[in-house]
Amino acid sequence: MKVLHLDTNHELLASGLEALGCENHFNYTDSKDVIEKIVHEFDGLIIRSRFVIDENFLSKATHLKFIGRVGAGLENIDVDFAKKNNIQLLNAPEGNRNAVGEHALGMLLSLFNKLNKGHNEICNGKWDREGNRGLEIEGKTIGVIGYGNMGKAFSKKLIGFDCEVLCYDIVGGVGDDNARQVGILEFQKKVDVVSLHTPQTPETMGMINTDFINEFQKPFWFINTARGKSVVTADLVAALKSRKILGAGLDVLEYEKSSFENMFDGGNLPDAFQYLMDVNNVILSPHVAGWTVESKEKLAQTIVAKVAANFFNSES
Repeated sequence: MKVLHLDTNHELLASGLEALGCENHFNYTDSKDVIEKIVHEFDGLIIRSRFVIDENFLSKATHLKFIGRVGAGLENIDVDFAKKNNIQLLNAPEGNRNAVGEHALGMLLSLFNKLNKGHNEICNGKWDREGNRGLEIEGKTIGVIGYGNMGKAFSKKLIGFDCEVLCYDIVGGVGDDNARQVGILEFQKKVDVVSLHTPQTPETMGMINTDFINEFQKPFWFINTARGKSVVTADLVAALKSRKILGAGLDVLEYEKSSFENMFDGGNLPDAFQYLMDVNNVILSPHVAGWTVESKEKLAQTIVAKVAANFFNSES
């Protein structure tokens, strides 16, 4: 099988595919138009997020058997068209779920204990113990929206904190020993913290908005390590201002990559984003929750294992 790699990844990915008998080819620089002219030559495609794999692109990939997405989400691929054309989609949420769980927990602990605020004040010569009095997770009710690989990993990290964990998911029967699955009404009645772990789909786009936020009976803390476009930023900021949301840890934003950098180059920052940067009860990170030294290796190994399981027998 000839496999085209469009993004750099851990060397274990290429070496693992080679060990299976695949022929690796690498193209990290050519434009999408150029790649479209040669994609028909390949049986497999390895991508992260370099460009959108749409119907037009896939229609030219006449020999493609699989796409390995080195990450969890598949929103940059036309999933329906791929399935209709018997192209297997192999993603790797198993590879970075632990990293995401740890990052979400780290954000929660940082918010509760005002670590960023305290650090900045110390660096500016201010010693304020009372103003940095923190909160404990013990006794709180943590709510997880989306209980797949990432949500389960986060809940697992909460074992030992003596808190209650509730999960809400459109799929039934996903609760486990680490989180009790409940309906949305009980979820919105009880939780003190909301951690979002949903994929990007038409149903989740803009789901965290004013109407949704106002259905919660208590002010809550918000963590998002999922997708930025699931949150209406202006509505989040309004909730922070009204103290309906007490603080937020955001690893993802609706402004990402080139759109984010262009905002700074042009000097036209949206008011909502400027607010997030200015307040001390918000922590921002650049979409790195699943981006660890260990997860880079695990993601590669996961894709190799799935290619082996789907296209090579156990003796390969």
